[in-house]
Amino acid sequence: MAQINWFPGHMKKTQREIKENLKLVDAVIEIRDARIPRSSANPDIDKLCSGKPRIILLNKSDLTESKVTKAWIKELSNENVKVLEVNCLRGQGLQQIKPALLELLKEKHERAKAKGLVKFMMRVMVVGVPNCGKSTFINKMAKNNIAKTGDRAGVTKSKQWIKTAFDMEMLDTPGVLWPKFEDETTALNLAFTGAIKDEIMDIEELAYMLVKRLQKYYPNELKARYKIEEVFEDPLETLDAIARKRGCLVSGGAIDYNRIAVMLLDEFRGGKIGNISLERPDDVIEEKKVIKKEETALDRKRRIRKEKRREKKNEKR
Repeated sequence: MAQINWFPGHMKKTQREIKENLKLVDAVIEIRDARIPRSSANPDIDKLCSGKPRIILLNKSDLTESKVTKAWIKELSNENVKVLEVNCLRGQGLQQIKPALLELLKEKHERAKAKGLVKFMMRVMVVGVPNCGKSTFINKMAKNNIAKTGDRAGVTKSKQWIKTAFDMEMLDTPGVLWPKFEDETTALNLAFTGAIKDEIMDIEELAYMLVKRLQKYYPNELKARYKIEEVFEDPLETLDAIARKRGCLVSGGAIDYNRIAVMLLDEFRGGKIGNISLERPDDVIEEKKVIKKEETALDRKRRIRKEKRREKKNEKR
């Protein structure tokens, strides 16, 4: 898979705006895709918003394995961060946001009450990667279509302040990715869920990689959805079987890979294949162990090289 990178100029501008406008808000609401809670967490947002009370909304949680999403809530929560599972499209779970914000801003709220302020207006910044459901969330909270929505990455491109009926004023920002992805898995997860524009992707290769992932963790869901008898060791054979079942063929009976790729990705993104979580907290813990092990091996190599250099210096003396 070729390296995936997508960082339009407006995203760099948005990073600057987020940094400049943080002083105007009491807290940050970060929208993540519940199917990929780690991959949809922009590390630059983490750095920019550190120190600010934050609510992480795991959106599209209705498309995930419930037990996995609950494990992520436990993993990501701390005293300065509240994590909620929501479905912004249907408005499920959004009623939890105001109580969670009031808890995070308890001291500020109490100071306001001590000054005799009856109404406590909270100002929050809404951030997230493209296509995570940010505009849908804002529209639900504002009860109208102030923010533009779309199933394409990068629809919102300008800063907006939006008032809500929840004693909350929200600052909307365009979806932001980051200049360089840490690994191919992160990039693929973002591409699978539509956070990276399909137009810049090899859509056929992306569908192949999705089948490879799904047949490893969700073989039964693939078989049930596409009525295939088995998943094959080679993901391409599985993709071919799905294409034949769906009639994605050209003259002569050859596979129409573009057609089946578009169909497969659309059905995955729409939750039609089943409740799927592409990331688990345990995977992250395992990755950290591997990284630590690699670092330990690297430290050992460095120590040996250092000792050899020291020995050479002593020999010269």
